[in-house]
Amino acid sequence: MKKNVCSLWCLLLMLGSAYSQTPFVSVANGRFHREGHPYYFVGTNYWYGGLLALGKNPVMGIERLRNELDFLKIHGIKNVRVLAGSEGEGLINGVPRVGPALQTSRGVFDPTFLKGLDALLNELDKRKMTAVIYLSNNWNWSGGFLQYLKWNHQIPDSAFSRPVPWSTTGKYTSQFYGCASCVSDYLNQVHYVVTHVNTINHKKYTEEPSIMAWEIANEPRPMSPEANGAYLKFISRAAAYLKKLDPNHLVTTGTEGYMSTGSLDLYKQIHAIPQIDYLTIHIWPKNWSWFRGTGIAGAMDTIKARTLRYLMVHESIAAQLRKPLVIEEFGLPRDHQSFSVDSSTTLRDR
Repeated sequence: MKKNVCSLWCLLLMLGSAYSQTPFVSVANGRFHREGHPYYFVGTNYWYGGLLALGKNPVMGIERLRNELDFLKIHGIKNVRVLAGSEGEGLINGVPRVGPALQTSRGVFDPTFLKGLDALLNELDKRKMTAVIYLSNNWNWSGGFLQYLKWNHQIPDSAFSRPVPWSTTGKYTSQFYGCASCVSDYLNQVHYVVTHVNTINHKKYTEEPSIMAWEIANEPRPMSPEANGAYLKFISRAAAYLKKLDPNHLVTTGTEGYMSTGSLDLYKQIHAIPQIDYLTIHIWPKNWSWFRGTGIAGAMDTIKARTLRYLMVHESIAAQLRKPLVIEEFGLPRDHQSFSVDSSTTLRDR
C-alpha cells in the first residue's frame, strides 16, 4: 500500500514539475495556466501590431511599437489580439482594405510580411506579454473569407468594386464554409503562418512562448442557418489542423457568442470540439440594437442587464465544457456618440 501511495505521489510530483516548466499558456480544469501558476490577463485588440515594422520607415515603426507596448504594459495590459495578415489587395466592398497584404494573390505570400509579426512577438517576449493571433476574417476589411470566394470564382467582381448590401454580403460569406477550394486556400495560409520561423530570434512560431493562442478567424459566422453544418465542419477541421501543426499553443474560435452562431446549441457544439481550448464572446450593444439612436443614457439599465445576461449564459456553457471563457471584444460609444478623442466616456465606464 505504501509503495502504491509513494508511486502515485512521485507521479504527481513529476507531472507538476513538467507542467511548471512549460513557458506556454495552457488550460487545465477550466482555467488558464502558465509556468505552473494560474494565468490571468487583461488584453486589448491591437490588430495592426504586426504591421508597424513594415512601413516606409521600419525604424520609426519599431520605435512606435515599443512605445505602445510599454504604454500598454504600464496600464496592466498583458495580452494583445492581432491580425496575422490580409488577403488580397485593392478595393473590397467599394473601399480600400487593410494593407499591405500577407497573401497578395491566391497562394502567393509576401516573403517579407511576417517580419512585422516577428518584431511584435519579439518585443512581447521581452515584456512577458502574449498574443492571440487570428488567421483570417469573417469581415471584408482585411479581405478574409470574401477574398477566398473571389479567388475561387464563387462571387462576382462587383462585390469588390462597389458597396454591397449587408444581406448580400452575408449570403456571399456563408458560401465560404461549403467551398472546398476556399477552405483549402485558408488552410494553406494557416500553414504558412504557423510554420514560420521568426527572423529576429530564430524561434519557430510553434515554439514562441509569446503566442498564447491561434484564433481560427475574427468573428467567424455561418451567416445563414443553411450553412450551419458546413460551418461546424470547418471549425472542427481548422482546429484539428492547427493542433496538428502546433500542439504547444491554444486554439480558439474568435466567435461573438450566440449573436453570431444564431443559437446557443451551435455555439456549444463548436466549443465542445476537443481541439478548441477556450470559449470567446464579443459584446456590442450598439451593433446589436440593444438601444436606439443616440439614447445610451436612457437605456443604460437595459444595456447593463442584457450584457450581464449575455455573459452569464455563455459562462454557464463554459462551466459545462470545463473550459475558460474570454470576453475579447466589448464596446460602447463615447457619450453622445462623439468621435472626438476629448469627449467623455462616462456611460461606457459605467
